[in-house]
Amino acid sequence: MHQTVNFDIKSSTAEGTPPTSQLEMGQWRNPARDPIAALHHADGDGVLALIVRVEGPSYRPVGTAMAVLKTGQRIGSLSSGCIEADIAVHARDALIQGSPKVIRYGRGSPYMDIQLPCGGGMDILLVPHPDPSAVRQVQEHRLNRRACALNICLSRGAMEVTEEGTTHLAPGRFSVRFDPELQFLVFGKGPEATTFAKLVQSVGFPNMLLSPDCETLDQAVGSCCATRLLLHSGFPDDLIVDNRTAVVLFFHEHDWEPPVLIGALATDAFYIGAQGSIRARDSRRQALDDLGVRPEQIARLKGPVGLIPSARDATTLAVSVLAEILAQVMPQDYS
Repeated sequence: MHQTVNFDIKSSTAEGTPPTSQLEMGQWRNPARDPIAALHHADGDGVLALIVRVEGPSYRPVGTAMAVLKTGQRIGSLSSGCIEADIAVHARDALIQGSPKVIRYGRGSPYMDIQLPCGGGMDILLVPHPDPSAVRQVQEHRLNRRACALNICLSRGAMEVTEEGTTHLAPGRFSVRFDPELQFLVFGKGPEATTFAKLVQSVGFPNMLLSPDCETLDQAVGSCCATRLLLHSGFPDDLIVDNRTAVVLFFHEHDWEPPVLIGALATDAFYIGAQGSIRARDSRRQALDDLGVRPEQIARLKGPVGLIPSARDATTLAVSVLAEILAQVMPQDYS
């Protein structure tokens, strides 16, 4: 039977060991890559940097976060690399002074030697020693895939976490909304399934590969993907699926697809797609219709998947499918 190694970031097991359940998949916020996770693990011993205002073009949207730890380590970025080193200098001063500060870069900035290539301007809020309780609450909401808003007093740095709220700057306060991360449930067998799961993992999205084939799963484990052995065709009842979830199928044996798709189409997943030609797509839709799936549900199914027509190799297909999924969800993320 396929075996994987347990991983739980809260128990400080070895970094790089793959999670084995969807809950652990959600818990894997690598502190070396995620600002909130880094500050949570540092118990607030650092500076939270946030973009609070943007004028003109900008590489990052309002609400983007970066952490600067007491050690000087930087996690995340607020530009294309133009200002991060300078932010770290100001963060060190903020830690010493113990009070929040707002720094202006680009258009209208006093720091004329630091220019933004995009030609715009942005204000960065630095909050030293962010409230560990508030950071923990945000992290718990994210781990449990619940949206929340972090509300920050600009003068004192006091923080409050609420269930509702939007990212916006108001007099004396900045609020940033945290939505659940995009997550990917990948079903399939063979190089297309593993290549897509590895790509998603390398980008940093939570993901899980579900397959009836142990070799397929073992190849993904090497890239620290979460994996699960499918003992029979179907959509596991215990999977957590919301409107920030993409479900993608990479089966050459299309008989595996209908039971999985019936379950997926009953969820709120924003993207459901399956690999295959136009002929395979038509056969798939007919099979679902024969099984009593409603036409409006079948219409949600994407296929052939990907932006590049008739991709012939696993890598091109993986990039093509991921681009299609991100193109569907990103406009609402940045609206």
